[in-house]
Amino acid sequence: MSLKGRYVGSARVVRSALGRVGALDTLDAWAQRSRIGTWARSLLSIYDIEELAALDVPWWTFDSIGRVDGFLAGRRTARVFEWGSGASTIWLSRRAASVTAVEHDAQWADRVRELLPEGADVDLRVVAGIPAVGAPGEVRSAKSGATDLDFRTYVEVLAEVGGVFDLIVVDGRAREACLRAAVAQVAPDGLIVVDNVERARYRRAIDELADRVDVTWTAGLTPGLPYPTRTALLRSRQAG
Repeated sequence: MSLKGRYVGSARVVRSALGRVGALDTLDAWAQRSRIGTWARSLLSIYDIEELAALDVPWWTFDSIGRVDGFLAGRRTARVFEWGSGASTIWLSRRAASVTAVEHDAQWADRVRELLPEGADVDLRVVAGIPAVGAPGEVRSAKSGATDLDFRTYVEVLAEVGGVFDLIVVDGRAREACLRAAVAQVAPDGLIVVDNVERARYRRAIDELADRVDVTWTAGLTPGLPYPTRTALLRSRQAG
C-alpha cells in the first residue's frame, strides 16, 4: 500500500474509533466554531467527499476559501464554471446562482451529483480524455496516468457553454490550457481560482499571463491535509 493509502486508511480507523466513544461529536462542534477546528476535523475526512461536503469546505487553502466566500457573498446571481468536480462543486452550489462543472471521471461525477443540494442549479458534465494520436491542437495533461490522453474537448466546454463567468475554478486536468481559456471568459470584475500552485508547471502558466492578470497567492492549511498547500486567485487587469 502506498504512503497516501496508509494515511487515508489510518485517518478512517481513527475516525471510527472516535465515533465509537462519542468524541467525534466534540470535534464536529469545534469544527463549526473555528477554522482550526474545521481543519482538525477534516484530517479525519481526507478523500471522503461526503464528509467534506458536510464540513462545507472545498479542497483549497482556507485563506482562498475565505476570500472566495466573501467574493460570492456580494453577488448572489454569480455564474460559476469549474474544471474538476468534488466538494468544491457542492460548496459553490450553496453560494452561486448556477454552476457548470466539467469532470473527466464518470463514477466520481455520480458521487458528486448524489450530494448536491436539492434544487441547486448545477450542470455537471462528464468529458473524458480520449487517446492522443499526435494530431495538431491536442491538449495534453502532465498528470500521471493521463499523459497519453487528449483533453481538448474537456477544455473547450467553457467556450461551448459561452458567455462570461463571475468565477472560474481551474482544478482538474490540463490546467495550463484551462487557465488560458478561463482568462478569455472571466467577467471583467470576476475571479479565477487555480489550485495546487505549489506545482511549478501551474506557476509557469500563471507567469505567462503576468501582463493580463493580478495574482493573490495563498498558502497554508488546507482541508483534509496535514501539510500546507497553495491556491492562487487571479483577477483580470481590466478590472482595475
